[in-house]
Amino acid sequence: MTVGTLTIDWLPVGLLAGAAVGLVATFGMDLPMNRLPEGPTAPRVAAGTLSDATLESAPDGVATAAHYGAGIGTGVLFLAGVSAAQWLLDGTVLAVATAAVALGVLMNWFFSFVVVPTYGRVPDDRVGRVRRDWALSAAAYLLVASAVVAAALSVA
Repeated sequence: MTVGTLTIDWLPVGLLAGAAVGLVATFGMDLPMNRLPEGPTAPRVAAGTLSDATLESAPDGVATAAHYGAGIGTGVLFLAGVSAAQWLLDGTVLAVATAAVALGVLMNWFFSFVVVPTYGRVPDDRVGRVRRDWALSAAAYLLVASAVVAAALSVA
């Protein structure tokens, strides 16, 4: 592979590497998420949206599957963003930082302005706290993903 050129030969490797980055970052995200007052609410909102259940009755298995599935998929998206940024920009650190900022905006916008309103069952007095704790958890995810990808690229 030539620097600055993306080829289809790297697609399976990129998908697997992105999934691995996403899984590791999701484990890293779990640490603050499980300590924040509304941190565990985000997976329950996803589970409630998927199962049409209330926050309290959202199935735990669906919440776990949604959380880790989204985390793994987001890892693939993050690695694709880093690859595109490397192709457009000069330098690994700049590419990783650019991809992290862009994905942070996308993650927070999607959860706050698509998932939560679509679900519609988060009490109004909790919505702000749920969004804040999601933003902090997403920042932890991106910090871990950025560290893993930057370290891997510095070795490669």
